Amino acid sequence: MKNASLWTSENVPAQGLGLMRLTDEWWGDADRDPGLLVAAAVEVGVTLLDTAEMYGNEEIVGKAVAAHRDQITLCSKFGVYWGPSGRFDDWHVRTDPATVRSAIEGTLRRLDVDIVDLYYLHHRGEDTPIEETVAAMAELRQAGKIGALGLSNVTIEDVRRAHAVHPIAAVQQEWSLGERGVESMLPVLAELGIVLVAHSPLGHGSLAQPRESPLVHALGEVAVDYEVTPSQVALAWVHTRGSRSGQAVVPLPGTTRVAHLLGNVAAAELVLSDTDLDRLEAAAT
Repeated sequence: MKNASLWTSENVPAQGLGLMRLTDEWWGDADRDPGLLVAAAVEVGVTLLDTAEMYGNEEIVGKAVAAHRDQITLCSKFGVYWGPSGRFDDWHVRTDPATVRSAIEGTLRRLDVDIVDLYYLHHRGEDTPIEETVAAMAELRQAGKIGALGLSNVTIEDVRRAHAVHPIAAVQQEWSLGERGVESMLPVLAELGIVLVAHSPLGHGSLAQPRESPLVHALGEVAVDYEVTPSQVALAWVHTRGSRSGQAVVPLPGTTRVAHLLGNVAAAELVLSDTDLDRLEAAAT
């Protein structure tokens, strides 16, 4: 079993792969086959793979990662459930211990694995104290069903309260040029030795859209200077800011395409100048 922190300061992954939009329809496609996507990720060193019960695709993820299970850190999340209407805004949170115990059984079955390496509380809950949720998650780790505990969509207070019950390995929050609220959390994560997994570094795709705004315009101009795409600049911003934050940060761009995966990996090597960082951040305000 992996230890509670999953990583040492020397081996934190450079970048992960979000699999939220992985679907069954692309098997056999040269660019979007789920198995080929995972194989390409592993080949270029991206081994932190992330899904969630809420996404409804754990079976697909399990099939895609099966040939590489020993080479990857497999992550999933629990606690957010769709309502009956089918609307995107119709969802609710359940974080009670009984839900923790039942959710992991379903996830293990759908992924067809014996252990989830990193298991997140997907969203803070109002009805159950986070201490009770984390205590139930800690029981899963003791039972060998999960390797480490994570939190997502939480507050600084949530992190401190949870970490007091059991060490938290990672906190997953959005961090992009368009959403910087997590920056107030960075000192606490550094203090507690918790890795930030920065989801949606492209602003849920909004920073890659061909629309007119000061930020999109600035991304395009900087991209021309570096001979890369605007999306790569946006992702490189998270990498560069993360490396300067004094906090371990793993950007988690999501994609279903091998071509986009390779472009995201290349962006991790792009270091933006201070001038360009300031220019982008000024355009984002």
